Amino acid sequence: MNKTEQEVWATVQAMNRCWTCGNLVELEKLPDYFHDRMVALTPVDPYRLEGREACIAGWSNFAGSVTIKSWKEKEVRVQVFNEAAVVTYYYELAGEADGTTLFLTGRDMLTLISEHGRWLVAADQFSPFPQQYQGATQ
Repeated sequence: MNKTEQEVWATVQAMNRCWTCGNLVELEKLPDYFHDRMVALTPVDPYRLEGREACIAGWSNFAGSVTIKSWKEKEVRVQVFNEAAVVTYYYELAGEADGTTLFLTGRDMLTLISEHGRWLVAADQFSPFPQQYQGATQ
Protein backbone atom coordinates (compact mmCIF):
# COMPACT_ATOMS: atom_id res chain seq x y z
CA MET A 1 0.00 0.00 0.00
CA ASN A 2 1.15 3.53 -0.68
CA LYS A 3 1.08 6.25 2.01
CA THR A 4 -2.46 7.44 1.25
CA GLU A 5 -3.83 3.90 1.16
CA GLN A 6 -2.13 3.24 4.51
CA GLU A 7 -3.77 6.36 5.98
CA VAL A 8 -7.18 5.21 4.77
CA TRP A 9 -6.66 1.71 6.14
CA ALA A 10 -5.40 3.06 9.48
CA THR A 11 -8.63 5.09 9.74
CA VAL A 12 -10.77 1.99 9.15
CA GLN A 13 -8.77 -0.04 11.66
CA ALA A 14 -9.06 2.69 14.30
CA MET A 15 -12.80 2.99 13.68
CA ASN A 16 -13.23 -0.78 14.01
CA ARG A 17 -11.25 -0.80 17.27
CA CYS A 18 -13.78 1.69 18.70
CA TRP A 19 -16.60 -0.82 18.60
CA THR A 20 -14.74 -4.17 18.80
CA CYS A 21 -12.45 -3.65 21.82
CA GLY A 22 -15.19 -3.69 24.48
CA ASN A 23 -14.09 -0.38 26.00
CA LEU A 24 -16.77 2.30 26.41
CA VAL A 25 -14.18 5.10 26.24
CA GLU A 26 -13.12 3.83 22.81
CA LEU A 27 -16.74 3.45 21.71
CA GLU A 28 -17.27 7.14 22.45
CA LYS A 29 -14.61 7.96 19.80
CA LEU A 30 -16.75 6.49 17.01
CA PRO A 31 -18.12 9.92 15.96
CA ASP A 32 -14.55 10.94 15.09
CA TYR A 33 -14.64 8.52 12.16
CA PHE A 34 -18.18 8.92 10.81
CA HIS A 35 -19.15 11.69 8.39
CA ASP A 36 -22.18 13.68 9.55
CA ARG A 37 -24.10 12.50 6.44
CA MET A 38 -22.95 8.88 6.64
CA VAL A 39 -25.26 6.14 5.38
CA ALA A 40 -25.11 2.43 6.12
CA LEU A 41 -26.81 -0.70 4.83
CA THR A 42 -26.71 -3.47 7.41
CA PRO A 43 -28.03 -7.04 7.41
CA VAL A 44 -30.29 -6.36 10.42
CA ASP A 45 -31.91 -3.07 9.43
CA PRO A 46 -34.63 -3.12 6.76
CA TYR A 47 -33.83 0.43 5.66
CA ARG A 48 -30.61 2.37 5.37
CA LEU A 49 -29.26 4.16 8.41
CA GLU A 50 -28.97 7.86 7.61
CA GLY A 51 -26.68 10.29 9.39
CA ARG A 52 -23.86 10.01 11.89
CA GLU A 53 -26.16 9.66 14.92
CA ALA A 54 -28.18 6.79 13.42
CA CYS A 55 -24.99 4.95 12.46
CA ILE A 56 -23.42 5.50 15.88
CA ALA A 57 -26.58 4.13 17.51
CA GLY A 58 -26.46 1.03 15.32
CA TRP A 59 -22.79 0.28 16.02
CA SER A 60 -23.18 1.09 19.73
CA ASN A 61 -26.24 -1.16 20.09
CA PHE A 62 -24.35 -4.06 18.56
CA ALA A 63 -21.24 -3.44 20.67
CA GLY A 64 -23.40 -3.23 23.79
CA SER A 65 -25.22 -6.50 23.11
CA VAL A 66 -22.23 -8.68 22.17
CA THR A 67 -19.07 -9.46 24.10
CA ILE A 68 -16.52 -9.46 21.29
CA LYS A 69 -13.67 -11.90 21.93
CA SER A 70 -11.87 -11.38 18.61
CA TRP A 71 -12.16 -9.38 15.41
CA LYS A 72 -10.07 -9.96 12.28
CA GLU A 73 -10.01 -8.17 8.95
CA LYS A 74 -8.73 -10.27 6.04
CA GLU A 75 -7.81 -9.74 2.41
CA VAL A 76 -7.95 -5.96 2.61
CA ARG A 77 -8.18 -3.88 -0.54
CA VAL A 78 -7.92 -0.08 -0.47
CA GLN A 79 -8.62 1.96 -3.60
CA VAL A 80 -8.13 5.73 -3.55
CA PHE A 81 -9.84 8.03 -6.04
CA ASN A 82 -8.60 11.57 -5.36
CA GLU A 83 -10.57 12.64 -2.26
CA ALA A 84 -12.53 9.38 -1.99
CA ALA A 85 -11.55 5.83 -1.11
CA VAL A 86 -13.22 2.44 -1.15
CA VAL A 87 -12.11 -0.20 1.34
CA THR A 88 -13.18 -3.82 1.12
CA TYR A 89 -12.27 -6.74 3.34
CA TYR A 90 -13.60 -9.96 4.79
CA TYR A 91 -14.12 -10.21 8.53
CA GLU A 92 -14.33 -12.78 11.30
CA LEU A 93 -15.92 -11.95 14.64
CA ALA A 94 -15.99 -14.29 17.61
CA GLY A 95 -18.05 -13.37 20.63
CA GLU A 96 -20.94 -14.09 22.92
CA ALA A 97 -24.47 -12.74 23.20
CA ASP A 98 -27.01 -13.83 25.81
CA GLY A 99 -24.89 -16.87 26.66
CA THR A 100 -24.65 -17.98 23.03
CA THR A 101 -21.28 -18.28 21.31
CA LEU A 102 -21.12 -16.39 18.03
CA PHE A 103 -18.79 -16.77 15.08
CA LEU A 104 -19.71 -14.32 12.34
CA THR A 105 -17.98 -14.09 8.98
CA GLY A 106 -18.74 -11.70 6.18
CA ARG A 107 -17.64 -8.85 3.99
CA ASP A 108 -17.51 -5.12 4.42
CA MET A 109 -17.30 -2.26 1.93
CA LEU A 110 -16.73 1.28 3.15
CA THR A 111 -16.53 4.54 1.25
CA LEU A 112 -14.41 7.24 2.85
CA ILE A 113 -13.89 10.85 1.88
CA SER A 114 -11.05 13.16 2.72
CA GLU A 115 -12.40 16.27 4.40
CA HIS A 116 -10.43 18.92 6.30
CA GLY A 117 -7.28 16.79 6.19
CA ARG A 118 -8.73 13.55 7.52
CA TRP A 119 -10.53 10.51 6.21
CA LEU A 120 -14.16 9.94 7.28
CA VAL A 121 -16.49 7.01 6.64
CA ALA A 122 -19.29 8.28 4.40
CA ALA A 123 -20.91 4.92 3.62
CA ASP A 124 -20.76 1.34 4.83
CA GLN A 125 -22.38 -1.81 3.56
CA PHE A 126 -21.64 -5.06 5.31
CA SER A 127 -23.19 -8.47 5.22
CA PRO A 128 -22.56 -12.07 6.16
CA PHE A 129 -21.33 -14.40 3.48
CA PRO A 130 -24.19 -16.08 1.62
CA GLN A 131 -25.26 -19.22 3.49
CA GLN A 132 -23.42 -21.63 1.19
CA TYR A 133 -20.13 -19.72 1.73
CA GLN A 134 -20.28 -19.22 5.51
CA GLY A 135 -16.75 -19.24 6.89
CA ALA A 136 -15.15 -19.01 3.46
CA THR A 137 -12.47 -16.61 2.33
CA GLN A 138 -10.44 -16.74 -0.83
